[in-house]
Amino acid sequence: MRLHQIKIDYSAEEDRLLMQLATSDEQEVRLWLTRRFVKLLWPLMVKLAEEASPKIRTQADPEARKALLNLEHEDAMARADFSKPYDDSLRAMPLGEAPLLLARIRTAYDANGQPIVALHPAEGQGVTLTLDSVLVHSICRLLQAAVAKSDWDMELKLPGLAPPREAERTQRTIN
Repeated sequence: MRLHQIKIDYSAEEDRLLMQLATSDEQEVRLWLTRRFVKLLWPLMVKLAEEASPKIRTQADPEARKALLNLEHEDAMARADFSKPYDDSLRAMPLGEAPLLLARIRTAYDANGQPIVALHPAEGQGVTLTLDSVLVHSICRLLQAAVAKSDWDMELKLPGLAPPREAERTQRTIN
């Protein structure tokens, strides 16, 4: 199964983030991410973003690591495609129609050195994603945007980078 699209939105009624994962073979998995889960997931995603690049991983200077992470993030965002809206067409739901409430995270690396993130409920089956640099940074961006819509009093920042809304705010000209 290959990942086709990801959507992460804040649900005010549930006070959770809904992550939808669509695959190229017309399947979809829905996952609930609570505030607590996002607080656990975010540092792991930042670590994966830093370690996905050998340039960042081998850099000893913390400031240089931040600058390189910034460059990697900009490069990944330039290669990501956020232009297409999520396709909400009917798909098979192998893990059920109700979103899984995530409780456990595990990260690792595959034989090629690609990051792997396993997302699971307290009991039962979850999903395991193999991520490349673009996907790591894309998920970070989607999480930042969804959390910004919540009232969680959280700010997800990559080291050395302003969150997206601050970056947008500084680009405006006020007369």
